[in-house]
Amino acid sequence: MVIIHKNVSLYPQVVEFRKKHFLKIKMTLFKEGSKMKNPLIELNNISFQYYGQEHKALNDVSLKIYQGEWVALIGHNGSGKSTLAKTINGLITPESGEIKVNGEILTEENIWDIRKMVGMVFQNPDNQFVGSTVEDDVAFGLENQGVPRDEMIVRVNNALERVRMSDFKIKEPARLSGGQKQRVAIAGVIALAPDVIILDEATSMLDPQGRQDVIETIRALKEETNLTVISITHDIDEAAYANRVLVMQKGQIIHEGIPKEIFSHGEALIGMGLDVPFPEKLKASLRKKGIEVPKEYLTREGMVEWLWTYGLRK
Repeated sequence: MVIIHKNVSLYPQVVEFRKKHFLKIKMTLFKEGSKMKNPLIELNNISFQYYGQEHKALNDVSLKIYQGEWVALIGHNGSGKSTLAKTINGLITPESGEIKVNGEILTEENIWDIRKMVGMVFQNPDNQFVGSTVEDDVAFGLENQGVPRDEMIVRVNNALERVRMSDFKIKEPARLSGGQKQRVAIAGVIALAPDVIILDEATSMLDPQGRQDVIETIRALKEETNLTVISITHDIDEAAYANRVLVMQKGQIIHEGIPKEIFSHGEALIGMGLDVPFPEKLKASLRKKGIEVPKEYLTREGMVEWLWTYGLRK
């Protein structure tokens, strides 16, 4: 039996209790489930140093990523985020350590098979087009893999439909907006049916609407296909969609946790040269005005809910 109290002043406490304990249960189940299966991607003691650089870009990095996870890598420029991502599909060969993808150690012999499993979308959409039309561009990777024409047509159409770009398939890529270009780039990757998609600052050059379009596309794909997503980003709002957030500094992972845990350290993130989500900025402004605000991290929805319940309490 569910009891609804007429005393509305009890409501914020009830909501907060439910949200707090539901999140704990959800993350416990997720972590326990992860332990029961093998990681899809495993990096063991990876190190790498660019020629002529004084410090290592990656310094003894280890991590595990499981099927269906969304993992966000955040950190200031030069922290090692993109270098780490490029080791996963063999664009960079580490000086030491071991990389496993789906249980296989990455080697020169199997690197092309591994790359079929790991797709990558880069920062600048204009640097990713090779076809004269949208459908030609999405088909490019399939042609390289020798996919039969009939199957290729089906996969191209399905990929464009998934990113809501079917109406643009005969358009020239140069005539698309930034958000549309990135959605086509994503279509070119998902047409190859990878197990993992890496977004390497894929939304950083887009306007807010284009950025939101790309994020919503990835979220939908992840839900539909159990896609594993690794996003390298400066956009804290994008990182908030992840199951786990890894904070990198000087080639090492210095913090790891769910978004709520990471973003609750707002001042520490700012001290590292990172931004914080809008709700945290708003909380800081309200705190300066003498308003008591929740200590824990709030999503945008959580902040809206707290604001209106705060108004009811006044």
